[in-house]
This record gives sequence, structure tokens and C-alpha cells, in this order.
Amino acid sequence: MLNIADTLHRWCAEQRLFALATVVGVTGSAPLPVGTSVAVDMDGMAVGSISGGCVEGAVYELCRQVLETDSAPQRAWFGYSDEDAFAIGLTCGGELDVHVQRIDPATQPHLTAALTHKANGQAAAAAQVVDGPTHLLGGLLTMDGDGRLSGTDLDTSTSHTVAEHTRALLRAGRTALSHLGGDADTCPEPLTVLVHVATTRPRLLIFGAVDFAAALAQAGRLLEYHVTVCDARPVFATAARFPHADEVVVEWPHRYLAQTAVDTRTAVCVLTHDSKFDIPLLRLALSLPVGYVGAMGSRRTHNERLRLLDEAGVTAGQVAALHSPIGLDLGARTPEETAVSITAEIIAHINGASGIPLSQRTGPIHRPAPRQGMNRPTLQDPANRNAGGRCASQLPVRSSRAGDTARVPVPAAGADYVPNDVTRAALHSQDVSSPRQR
Repeated sequence: MLNIADTLHRWCAEQRLFALATVVGVTGSAPLPVGTSVAVDMDGMAVGSISGGCVEGAVYELCRQVLETDSAPQRAWFGYSDEDAFAIGLTCGGELDVHVQRIDPATQPHLTAALTHKANGQAAAAAQVVDGPTHLLGGLLTMDGDGRLSGTDLDTSTSHTVAEHTRALLRAGRTALSHLGGDADTCPEPLTVLVHVATTRPRLLIFGAVDFAAALAQAGRLLEYHVTVCDARPVFATAARFPHADEVVVEWPHRYLAQTAVDTRTAVCVLTHDSKFDIPLLRLALSLPVGYVGAMGSRRTHNERLRLLDEAGVTAGQVAALHSPIGLDLGARTPEETAVSITAEIIAHINGASGIPLSQRTGPIHRPAPRQGMNRPTLQDPANRNAGGRCASQLPVRSSRAGDTARVPVPAAGADYVPNDVTRAALHSQDVSSPRQR
């Protein structure tokens, strides 16, 4: 639900009833991860996306059905099979398990509290029961960034079990689907919980108040990093030169890095080109538990940098974590192109991706998610499924609670019921660097 948190926060503040459809399981190639949601209010207004457009109309109709009939939460599976050759499915060939439930902000004010924390840039979590006993299904538990329970729809023993698990995921900063319960002493009922975790923005630390830093700050802001530009020279490190940075700091780079908070999501980009700044800064950065460290410079600068780092006592293992020269080989020339090159490398590194053109890779474009949460009835032998299903006017929806089959009308092709409220673009980059660095 965090992909549409801003809109949900507004709807909750206005006490609007809405239906929330959330991806709770993914197999194969699917464009969006577990936890992504679509919401539909009583006026038929929709927000969000769960499939990039393939099944949005059917999800919209299911949301309207759950909302208007005040029915219990539903589960639906979207994918291909010979049996459903004319059904709307995922054109990417993946499969989605979707949980749909009615949300009433008047009776669940704790959800509003969690969304308010998210809107204010603070950490928060919301745990949603997506499978289990009927009386628990759809229950919500919310928590603030300090791990304090904001509110719950669950009984005492279940709340305690779910809260402990939610607190652990909140500390880890990770949205995840988990199977809990089954313990008579704590939570006797087995249940599946999707914990949505909103964390503070990851940090992008840019050292060197240069033109490349201005473009990189803008790119980092687009990717929702909290951007800091740091330089020891006050004439260059000014807010006016870096309007897209969240903060501009005048300090020696290594001194600032030593006193600021970092974590495994932090990206450190060194653009100073000056060994008196670079070496003490990189020596420290490579010893910290940050997610990415990159340094700009030509091949000659890079070789000299390696020599100086060795003299400074930086180990070979630490140097191996350094991305230098920084960025992917995109043939970048301008500061803006170089910023794309750098951010592309950061994205690839974080996701464990190769950075090579998709046209030169085989297999699914979207990396398969772990097989979890696909709690759907069996349609037929998977080996007989046909990945070439076509679009038509109806989609088979199987309820995991009732186990029967129903058909939900689907809007005509081309109807746009689900305006996208979240940036879904992902950078699939090629392997390239700025000529400035060669």
C-alpha cells in the first residue's frame, strides 16, 4: 500500500471508504513486487497499479464488488492457463496472488496514524492479515518508527505475535510476507501477514561541489534519496548552486562522514578529483557498512588512487568494494548524462543486476520473487499452461476462501480505470561511463 500512501492518507483523513487490492504473492516475471496496491473509493476513483496495466480493469471491478457489497476480504489469482485461454492475464507471463479488502478509516483510525507517519517522512509499519481464520482475515496492526503499537484489529495474543514480527521487519526496513502462528501458547491460529514497512529515505552523500554533483543531486532526488552535498570550500558549497539537495554542508568530507549517520542503504559518491580530499574520505567510507561507494576520475587518477589507498592501509578486500571510475558505460558526456550513468550503477549494484542491455540477456526481465504467498487453488497441471493467453471481456477469479470459481466482468479493452499515482519507471541500464573519467 505504500506505493499509494499519499492518496490513502488523504482518503483516511477524509474518512472515505475504499477497497484495497494488494499483491501478496508473485511467481515468474511480474512488473511490481509484493506489497504493491490499487485502491478504489466509493465514487469509483482509483489510484495505483499492480501489473503495469495487464489486469487493472479486472482488479478494479473486484474492488468495486467488495466495496459495494461490504463483503469479506477476497483473494484472486491472475495468470495464464489453457483452460482460460481467452482470459485477461499478465502479458509478461507472471502470476499474481491479490488480496482485496474493504477499509473503513472511521473504524480503523490506527491506519491513518501509520499513513501520517509516512506522509511526514517518518518510519512506520502496517501489518495486514491476508490469509487465516475468517475472524482474523483483513485485520490490521500498525506501529510507529520506534516500534510502539499504534493500534490493532486483532485479539491480544495474536496482536502480540504479529507485533513482535512487525517490529523486527521495521528495524530491518523490509516489507515482507510471513507465515505466523500455530503455537498454542502465543498465537494458536496459523495466519499469513503482509507487513508494509515505510522507512526514512535512503541517503545519497555527494562529496565535491562540482557541476556533476548538481546533476547527480537532481537525479538522486528523483529516486527519492535524501541528498547531501558536502565540500570544504564555502564559495562553492552553497544552497543556490544545489537547489535539489536536501542539505549542503561546508566541511572537510572525511570529517563530515565520520559524524553523520549512515546505513546499508547509503550511497557515497566522491566527485572531488583531489587526493587530499579523496584518500581520507575513501579510507573511511570503505570501512563503513554503506551500500555503495563510488569515486570519479580518469583511468590515470584511478590507478594513482589505488596506490595511495594501499599506502593508507586500505585492504584489498575494502578496495574491491570501490566503484571506480564511477558509473556505467553509457557514453555519457554532459553532467546530466553522467548522473544517469552513476545512478544506473547504484541501482544495478543494489539489485545485484549486471547492468548489461536487456537485449543481451535471456530469461525474465523482472527478477523472479521467492515463491511465497501464492495461496491459490490449482487450476491444472502447470506444465499444460499456455503462456500465450489473449485478452477478452472476462477474467476468472478464484477465491482462496470459498474455493469456488466466479467470473468478474472486465471493462472493454482500452478503458483506463486505474490512473497511475506512483512513478514506476525503473532504470535498466547499459554498461557505460563518462568520457570525462577516461
